[in-house]
Amino acid sequence: MSIQDERERWDREVVQPVLAKQQERSGGDLQTSSGIPLERVFGPDNLDTGEGATAAGDATARDYMEKLGFPGEYPFTRGVQPTMYRGRHWTMRQYAGFGSATETNERFRYLLDAGQTGLSVAFDLPTQIGYDSDHSLCLGEVGKVGVAVDSLADMELLFNAIPLDQVSTSMTINAPAAILLAMYIVVAEKQGATRGALRGTIQNDILKEYIARGTFMFPPAPSMRLITNTFEFCTRELPKWNSISISGYHIREAGATAPQEVAFTLADAIAYVDAAVKAGLGVDAFAGRLSFFFSAGSDLLEEVAKFRAARRMWAAILRDRYGSRSAKSQAMRFHAQTSGAMLTAQQPDNNVVRVALHALAAVLGGAQSLHTNSRDEALSLPTEESVQIALRTQQIIALESGVANTVDPLGGSYAVEALTDEVERQAREYLAKIESDGGMVRAIENGFPQREIEDAAYRYQREIESKDRLVVGLNCHTRESSNACFDVMRHDPRVHDAQIERLKKVRAERDNAAVQRELNRLRQAANEDGADMMEPIIECVRQYGTLGEISQVLRDVFGEHRQHIGM
Repeated sequence: MSIQDERERWDREVVQPVLAKQQERSGGDLQTSSGIPLERVFGPDNLDTGEGATAAGDATARDYMEKLGFPGEYPFTRGVQPTMYRGRHWTMRQYAGFGSATETNERFRYLLDAGQTGLSVAFDLPTQIGYDSDHSLCLGEVGKVGVAVDSLADMELLFNAIPLDQVSTSMTINAPAAILLAMYIVVAEKQGATRGALRGTIQNDILKEYIARGTFMFPPAPSMRLITNTFEFCTRELPKWNSISISGYHIREAGATAPQEVAFTLADAIAYVDAAVKAGLGVDAFAGRLSFFFSAGSDLLEEVAKFRAARRMWAAILRDRYGSRSAKSQAMRFHAQTSGAMLTAQQPDNNVVRVALHALAAVLGGAQSLHTNSRDEALSLPTEESVQIALRTQQIIALESGVANTVDPLGGSYAVEALTDEVERQAREYLAKIESDGGMVRAIENGFPQREIEDAAYRYQREIESKDRLVVGLNCHTRESSNACFDVMRHDPRVHDAQIERLKKVRAERDNAAVQRELNRLRQAANEDGADMMEPIIECVRQYGTLGEISQVLRDVFGEHRQHIGM
């Protein structure tokens, strides 16, 4: 066996079936600007040196195939599709949501007209923690960091004139994810779409909320039950929908290192798969619809290595721990977002360069979809101009840089391969520690990942303050009044009052007896171990039961989680 033999097998068994369904882009797009043709993927057998000949030996070929292989097959180090961006560019999503549903709908349509290929919804803080906008805790937060969604009426406005059977939608929502998914389904059905046609993702990753973010509602056990319910429901009803986006992004943004981001994300994923398998789902029945969400930061080579290591580790976990035989299950598909924590309020135009660097890392690392942050997000929600620059950054990388014309272009670099191995080694040490301590849920309860992230964040901040780590415009190459003339988007305080008036109107015009009937049905299901909660939630939504009312029923049954201080 040689690597050349393996390439020929891969082309015959993996590539050709894909090309029969979807051809690559035209040949002129798949060469350098000087006209040099680019291989689909480069390997040791492409080198016109002795190294290529050495790579032909059986032992070397076996090692290469076990650690790197070819894209689209185990171990997926080099990518989850055999042709990657040569067939289709990554989905370009711009995370958007602010103020009212009507305002956000206008931003969505602007982005779609500008060439965005998928929607990504940001919800305001009250929505993220399951409160209606008129709750006493919500004053000053309605529509501030995302769109306010209290009921089906808001969701109808949010997606007005956007055919949900023709777009892919990602919703960054966790504790009440089942409720927002139900709203999306009912809106789509009212448009005439079938459930089977819907494509998108709910984040639905509650474990990272306990670790790094804090928008939780219920204790871990009932939260895991809700997630398992959505897995079962999506497997049965929404075959094109990703039932969870397991998020390392917020873990990294909280201060984790790259190996910690990989380790804690995969530990969360193992906990979700364990719960689903315990509930009776076969791993290959649902694992192919799991997706991941990672941060893309400034250390380009480490970020590329991180993505490659995570893919290789996940493939091995699915094959060796769970006995998966499905390539679709083993392939880690992930969305990336450029790092918000690495943007600076000082000299915000510098962030355009940072975002381009982050986006390049995500593309070189093989992301399936990408959101690019805007230059002003360290100061406020982004303006339309800033959002367009962020989107154009992706389009320039896709169409002008050439990095999308061959798969895994940094594969084989001594630096990248060594870094990939090291990120994997450190991440596996964390996974072994978590496993020996009883798994990720127990580790979270004991505060282990929280402490590790806090320590890493502290070290990082000390390095910045001591100037051992330099950040342009922040602790070096500074100037006075670096953002004094920068226009930022302002939150309109009238959004709060308008949202409450809309909520009052919904409650006044709906069939309140029908709402109460469906809420009681949901309460009964929540009280029965093993009962499905998704269909009762959908019926509550259909009757215009509000997010807060549905969440309160579940709070009454499950209780509320209280974070322990000083873990």
